[in-house]
Amino acid sequence: MLIRKLFIGAVLISLLLLVAVARVPLRSAETTPKPLFNFQQVMVPMRDGIRLQTVIIRPISATEPLPILLQRTPYGVPDKAPSAVPPAWKELMPDGYIFVIQNLRGRFQSEGTFQLSSWVDLQDPKATNETTDAYDTIDWLVKHVSGNNGRAGIYGVSYLGLTAGMTLLHPHPALKAVSEQAAPVDQWMNDDMHRYGALRLSYIESDGSRWACSRHLR
Repeated sequence: MLIRKLFIGAVLISLLLLVAVARVPLRSAETTPKPLFNFQQVMVPMRDGIRLQTVIIRPISATEPLPILLQRTPYGVPDKAPSAVPPAWKELMPDGYIFVIQNLRGRFQSEGTFQLSSWVDLQDPKATNETTDAYDTIDWLVKHVSGNNGRAGIYGVSYLGLTAGMTLLHPHPALKAVSEQAAPVDQWMNDDMHRYGALRLSYIESDGSRWACSRHLR
């Protein structure tokens, strides 16, 4: 008799639990978060006809024209818009920027030949280099990217810092800010590959391997 009562009690408790669970609204399937950015990939033409792979990432929430914030890199560009704000952009987002990332000549889908060099000849009108390519890029961006306010900045660390610093040799009028960080601008005194003229073979080997491998990703 006792066992029967315990069994009936257990059944009733189970039924009550089922009713309680049924009254709890089921959570809908996990919803896809709303996109934060528009993504566009373009091939920006340089003065000699070479085109550089460039991605333009614009905040969807923008309600007014924004300045352009450019990075020029040999390491590749995103293939889609980020689903969340990247950590490096969190402090930039409140101010509002159109983020532009560009592959240098000869890197990935960019046309031309990559030159691992900071050589610049401003006296030769036909010469192309990181300074002229940055100038031509900014000129194209302010004329063709919708929703920009005609102002641009460029920044970067290491090699990206070098390409940022080289814009100062002949800056575009629209370029209003340059942030050159930890850049190998002095190839003799204090570059990653040199220390006061002494060549660092460890860097040559590691960086050389990385450059060689990344060539096959083009």
